[in-house]
Amino acid sequence: MATTDKLFAGSIPEIYERFLVPLIFESYARDLANRVAAAAPRDVLETAAGTGVLTRAMASCLPAAARIVATDLNQPMLDQAAQRQAGNRRIEWRQADALALPFPAESFDAVACQFGAMFFPDKVTAYKEARRVLRSGGHLIFNVWDRITENEFADVVTQALAIVFPDDPPRFMARIPHGYHDAEQIRQELNAAGFSNISVDAIDEKSRAASPRDPAIAYCQGTPLRNEIEARDASSLEHATAQAAAALARRFGNGPIEGRIRAFVITAGC
Repeated sequence: MATTDKLFAGSIPEIYERFLVPLIFESYARDLANRVAAAAPRDVLETAAGTGVLTRAMASCLPAAARIVATDLNQPMLDQAAQRQAGNRRIEWRQADALALPFPAESFDAVACQFGAMFFPDKVTAYKEARRVLRSGGHLIFNVWDRITENEFADVVTQALAIVFPDDPPRFMARIPHGYHDAEQIRQELNAAGFSNISVDAIDEKSRAASPRDPAIAYCQGTPLRNEIEARDASSLEHATAQAAAALARRFGNGPIEGRIRAFVITAGC
């Protein structure tokens, strides 16, 4: 995995929160938060918290006495998240690597992760760390995207950028966010980390936007795809965004648009 695949810095966190969160993350965050709440945890660890969409959803449905520790590798993402939850003392924000968690063994009843596992360079090590910090009877609950062809906006943007950069197409979306969807592989890696009672549920949703330009900005400027675009031509970001918007308009229309999105929710017990 390239270093830039994990780099959420500069203006990316703000654009991510403004455009990408309502586009694809909010409904899945509510689903995941409800699953965490159903486990009735006292202490919850969130890894790869990003700008805090799942953190906010969990805070709204967990009992007032429940504690949430939200972590991410990227401090700028946590800074953006903390701004939205300023003054909420139930939430502790902490920069941390999911492959080397800075917490004692058996510290949490649940570990939650919203679309972060795909970024872990060593999945089994990350799952072992989650298993280590979970108490007996605890659960790891997380979600991952299905293949890119089942997520229409991301697929159209990726195809559009392949035309902009025919000699070296940016493949971040297909390679990382939509590159970890093999349910059997995920089960095997969770088993290798010591988990059992593994369930995998497919969840279909609709991604909606006010215009084709909104998802073009979301993907091209609010994710590490931006790093790939700028690495090819530092002056091409706006042109690439415009071409992505045009491709979305051709596929879905010029007004409000909607496209199919699909993810898997995984629950593993210990």
